[in-house]
Amino acid sequence: MANEINTRQLIREAIAAMQYSYSPYSHFRVGAALLTKGGKIYRGCNIENAAYGPTNCAERTAFFKAVSEGELDFDAICIVGGKDGILEEYAPPCGVCRQVMMEFCNPETFKIILATDEVHYTEYTLGELLPLGFGPGNLK
Repeated sequence: MANEINTRQLIREAIAAMQYSYSPYSHFRVGAALLTKGGKIYRGCNIENAAYGPTNCAERTAFFKAVSEGELDFDAICIVGGKDGILEEYAPPCGVCRQVMMEFCNPETFKIILATDEVHYTEYTLGELLPLGFGPGNLK
């Protein structure tokens, strides 16, 4: 990963991001830490809405923050989450978040790290979690 950022650092950033989760309805708190190729980390948390449809996932929050500041090249994202912020199981990205990742990331090299703590985590490529994904290349 870029600029000596290691997996454990990214996990710590995702856990820290989860603390800002606005989840009064599901009580399922999610945090994400998105690593750019330049070594910068963008945090995101889930932000719920009473109408449910406008709810935004932690992963998309991180991506939208990064893209809104001109970032377009990404290495990895770490995602953590759990009911009431208790990290007991992995919290994989939803289909909409996987599609957003497909827009900006190489499915063969972009890493998705799912963690419950700095010791218990697993890594996937975007291609593993979204086989035959539809992206910008399909429209050329």
